[in-house]
Amino acid sequence: MSHFAPIRTPCIGVCSTGVGDVVCRGCKRFAHEVIDWNGYSHEQKQAIDRRLDAFLAQCVANKLRIIDLPLLKWQLDVQQIRIQAQHDPYCHVFAMLKAGANQISSPEQYGFEILPPHRGKTLSVIRNEVDEEFWLLSAAHYDRYMATRDLFVDGSRSELIG
Repeated sequence: MSHFAPIRTPCIGVCSTGVGDVVCRGCKRFAHEVIDWNGYSHEQKQAIDRRLDAFLAQCVANKLRIIDLPLLKWQLDVQQIRIQAQHDPYCHVFAMLKAGANQISSPEQYGFEILPPHRGKTLSVIRNEVDEEFWLLSAAHYDRYMATRDLFVDGSRSELIG
C-alpha cells in the first residue's frame, strides 16, 4: 500500500483531446497523459501535476499579485472553493476566479490585486486570458519536448556535425 496521498486527476470535464488536440484545452495535459493517466505511477502523476501547477502559477502571476495570503485562504474557505493545498497560491487565485470572477468587485478583499498593465480589464477577461496563456504555454512545452524529434536518440552526434 502506498503511503503517498493520491494525486487527483487534473481533468475538469472539458476534454478536447477527443477532437484531435494534442494538448487538452480543459486540463492542459498532453493527449497521451489524458489517455494513460490511470496507468501512471504516483511519481509520474506528481511530475505532471508539478508541471501544470508551475505553468498555471506563472500565468496568473503575470497578471495578478497576492497581497494577503491569509485573507485569500480565508476567502477560499468561506466561499467553499476546493483547492489542492500543495499547489502554488497563485493556482488558488485562479480557482477563485473560476468560481466567481463576475462576483468579485474588489480583489483586495480577496487577498490579491490586478497588476497595473491589466487594471482596465475585468476579472472574467483576466481569467480567460490566463486560461489561454496556460494552454499556449502547455502547447509550447509539448512542441519543444514531445513533438520535436530527439536529435541524439541514436547516441551519435556525427550526423549533425558533419
